[in-house]
Amino acid sequence: MEERMIEFLQAYGGAAYFLSLACNVAISVLGVVPSTFLTAANLTVFGFWPGFWVSFAGEALGAVVSFVLYRKGLRRWSQTTWLSHPKVKPLLHASGKEAFGLIFALRLLPFVPSGVVTFVAAIGRTSFPVFAAASSLGKLPALWMEAYAVDQVIRVTWQGKLILAVLSGAMFLFIWRKIRKKMPG
Repeated sequence: MEERMIEFLQAYGGAAYFLSLACNVAISVLGVVPSTFLTAANLTVFGFWPGFWVSFAGEALGAVVSFVLYRKGLRRWSQTTWLSHPKVKPLLHASGKEAFGLIFALRLLPFVPSGVVTFVAAIGRTSFPVFAAASSLGKLPALWMEAYAVDQVIRVTWQGKLILAVLSGAMFLFIWRKIRKKMPG
């Protein structure tokens, strides 16, 4: 996927910046597609710092567009069962400084799905300005860490990538087994 995105962006020259932003917005609106492949493509095509800033602008814009769309179109889902989960309620009912702090903190955590945070904030009490500021500021350090890690993986040799893939697979299996043991039945 990353290679295709690199080819796509390289084919459009100066328009690649805008196409990358549009792709990031689409990924954000979908809410379930990770944007790491696009970050990697941006770093490869534009270089580290320009690629980082294009990725940041795309993710920030994507979060804001998603928030507006979710707020307008998905508010009726605010009564679904999973929203009564104790870990979801704080963000759902937060506003002002509390909402800012929660969104900022959740954006810093790479394992918390961005689409879920955006969705819950959009159907909750969070105002648009609070969401936009907290989401964007929280994405800065998180995206920098992601971009740095992706950049290091891009630079490593195929042997290093193989070792990383084997270690990742082993970690996945270890975690999967732990989760399976805890599941009832």
